[in-house]
Amino acid sequence: MPSRFPGMDPYLEGHLWPDVHHRLATEIARQLAPHVKPRYVARLAVYVVEDVLPEAEVGLMYPDVEVLAARRDVLREPPAPPPVIEATADTPDAPAPLTIPLPNPEVRLVTVEVRDADFNRLVTSIEILSPIDKREPGLTQYLHKRRRLHRDGVHVLEIDLLRRGTRTLSHSRLPNTPYLVSLIRAHSDVAEVWPLRLQDRLPTAPVPLRDPDPDVPLALSPALAAIYDEAAYELSVDYSQSPPPPTLSAEDAAWLKALVGA
Repeated sequence: MPSRFPGMDPYLEGHLWPDVHHRLATEIARQLAPHVKPRYVARLAVYVVEDVLPEAEVGLMYPDVEVLAARRDVLREPPAPPPVIEATADTPDAPAPLTIPLPNPEVRLVTVEVRDADFNRLVTSIEILSPIDKREPGLTQYLHKRRRLHRDGVHVLEIDLLRRGTRTLSHSRLPNTPYLVSLIRAHSDVAEVWPLRLQDRLPTAPVPLRDPDPDVPLALSPALAAIYDEAAYELSVDYSQSPPPPTLSAEDAAWLKALVGA
């Protein structure tokens, strides 16, 4: 079933995001491959970063943990009173009154890399931002990576389809739109930016190669539509509820309500 949204679906920004991220990277590489060969290849690069999720992020990215815990509390029979055991030096104290989940400090992120086929040199890095890239300490680490790539003569195409977090680009001329696609060409001192409203289709972005080869078009809206249909995300989304935070503006909330009929 196709998505009802013309561009990014804000309901995909919660617990479905890791799957969206990986599928979108795969679809982008698949879309680019026939247009860049034989001189270039489009490959997936997986790297591991450390991440300690804030409490709010745990509930947003892993809501099923809270739901299951609540259901178990409802269905569980009242426990029988424990037997009275005379305490000794070798007897443990009563069970701990609280247990808390331990967040996994390692997160696997996927980047699409366009490399020249002859020497395997990185030409363009296509970065699909994740929540970790938009909050500390991951934000500083990502900005350091982007500066290093730019210094090394690599084009960086950045796709930000998350409303929450801190933007990686800041300028007084940037409108306050929920999504952003940007391109920083190698050795350039400007960023090409596509600000995106909730109502907008995602752009067909240029993917630069080495001179004198022309840019290759990357159609982001068809890529997102393809993975939405393939993954059947509509079966996992309750469109009668509000999308994940942050809260939409009044204008966007009214538009969304009219679109999904909630």
